[in-house]
Amino acid sequence: MNEWLGTVSAEVQELLTVAALDDRPDRELLSRLAGPPAENLLAEAEAAGLINIGQADGKIRFAASAIGAELAARPPVATRRLLHARLAEASRDSIRRDRHTTLAADTNDPQSADRADRAAARARLRGEPALAAELSLLAAERTPKADADLLTERALTAVRDAAHNGDLPRGQAAVRLVLHHDSSPANRVNALIALIDSGGQHLYNGDKLFADALHEAAGHPDLTAQILIRQAIWANVNGNPDRACAQAARAASLARNAGDTATTAMALTMQARIQRILGRPQAETTLGHALSLPRSTHIPVNATPEQLSARHAIFDDRLNEARSALLPLLVEAERTGDAEGTVDVLRSLAEVEIRAGRCGLALDYAGRALSLTDRAALDPAPACYTSALVEGTASCTDSALAHARRGADISRREDNKIFLSRNLFALGHFLLVTGRSKEALEALEEVRALENRQQVRDPSVLRWHADLAQALISLGYLDQARELLTDTRETATDLGRSCVLPALDRSQALLEATLGNYDAAADRLTAAADRLRHLPIERGRTLLALSHTERRGRRRASARTAAQSAADLFSTHQAHPWIEAATRTLHQLEPVPAHSSTLRRLTSAEQRCAELAASGASNRDIATALTISVKAVEANLTRVYRKLGIHSRIQLAHLAVVTAAPAEALQPGLAHQPGGAFAPASDPGAQA
Repeated sequence: MNEWLGTVSAEVQELLTVAALDDRPDRELLSRLAGPPAENLLAEAEAAGLINIGQADGKIRFAASAIGAELAARPPVATRRLLHARLAEASRDSIRRDRHTTLAADTNDPQSADRADRAAARARLRGEPALAAELSLLAAERTPKADADLLTERALTAVRDAAHNGDLPRGQAAVRLVLHHDSSPANRVNALIALIDSGGQHLYNGDKLFADALHEAAGHPDLTAQILIRQAIWANVNGNPDRACAQAARAASLARNAGDTATTAMALTMQARIQRILGRPQAETTLGHALSLPRSTHIPVNATPEQLSARHAIFDDRLNEARSALLPLLVEAERTGDAEGTVDVLRSLAEVEIRAGRCGLALDYAGRALSLTDRAALDPAPACYTSALVEGTASCTDSALAHARRGADISRREDNKIFLSRNLFALGHFLLVTGRSKEALEALEEVRALENRQQVRDPSVLRWHADLAQALISLGYLDQARELLTDTRETATDLGRSCVLPALDRSQALLEATLGNYDAAADRLTAAADRLRHLPIERGRTLLALSHTERRGRRRASARTAAQSAADLFSTHQAHPWIEAATRTLHQLEPVPAHSSTLRRLTSAEQRCAELAASGASNRDIATALTISVKAVEANLTRVYRKLGIHSRIQLAHLAVVTAAPAEALQPGLAHQPGGAFAPASDPGAQA
């Protein structure tokens, strides 16, 4: 690090040190401090790769966080205080001015503690949880030890701010203040609980923290109940829902006996959450009991029965009900500065809107969730999952795959089985819809294994079953697909989850079409589309599947009608990847060129390469899909061009014959299944 910093002048290092002491430095602030030379100094730092300067906002971002940490730690305490004083004079932001003024003051100055406390409150209201967490800890640390009650109050606030921001180190520092200065069991337990909450789903040394908290809560059933709720959450995240359900039930019993209705509601909510996952019929009764309880104390938004009720409404496709419940929760989470709760509600709203076909609104909610996740340093895996689902449907499958891979990698590192399963589902889904069935099958089979290990019985919670069946069918594993569809249908029917049946019917129709039962497949798809009128994207997918089935059944007029209906739906709702898929389907239904018989002169290898090239795949994509070298792809396409008398991929696309794989009906993207656009004459659909 020192060698890297040594590549720039001392003046640059001095300016960067000032930048490192501000939590959000920008070009304007540094120019006020350094005057005209600032531009050249910043340019030198950027050329050395030490910083990046935002083009739109002028924000200064260090290329690595370690650079800022090293620079901020270098100056002696007295020098650092002088630099903060200079930053306070230059800052135009009142909260940051108070931050620098506090850091410039003597640590024993009680006025600096009061100033930091007021600034933390303003940061909370403005929705800056990271700044609030820093300022509230400063306020606690600088509160005179003689004022023990105020110190404890501020330290507990600092723990809660750290929990909202997912800031474990500051949470630990604030807890140490409480444990050192306060002997009250309630305060000591509340501090440890807030620290557990700040650890999130990747809590370090969780067993010891829980043991310490239970020790402090001994003889206090209401406090013990609160700890058991956190243990239930932890057990669920780590793949033990039976244990989680038992701990939540015990917590509810203890809290009820203690007369603590707020904690009882939290415990019952957690119990209902697990009961739904396990497919237990009493889940709604348990949740109803939680909703009926009066609550005089605040509950974090993502632990309320109202939030779980909204999640259940999403699972059941009751989207209007879910939206009505979530919007007030979003206001509450933002008002209280609850970053994690805000992200959870934004994610749920994104799911509601993408299923309702409001793609623009879904993108906005998902983007806000991802941005706040980054700002508050929360676990990225949940926001990655939601961004993958939304962007893959509304804008771009490539970005969806990137989000899903990132979320899966993070979840695997953190051993977070819940969001590993969800991100792998998103990954498998969009691999499938871009034609990569083998890769999709691998991801979706891991989802099945994870869900089975976590004892997830309810198929509405994560709807991977139909996609896995489709991947199995496209790769020829028909018996396995049939068994999966039959078992899932029986479970959904037993649990009353009719919302999952249309997707299962779509995959069942693909199976029937693969076996040549086009009439049965078309009837099933028509009925499924009728049941999906409230879910426009899913209805469009089903109509697109119907189009391909009708085409293979040699009913071209019906195929065009279904494809046009799908295209209209996708266009109305701005589902861009699906618009492209429907457009390709309509193009393939155009009249066959008179010279199409020439295509039959292609070998099977040439036909497969031509099919992919016509759909827009690059030579490298084709090589990967067909497991051949790029040079082999180039040679095949050279022969294709010569035989067909053409010179470009555009001309090749115009020669596409109307036949395509049934799997393509269910997915936008590459169509490289057998019987695609350049199918040989022996394929049943080639003469349609």
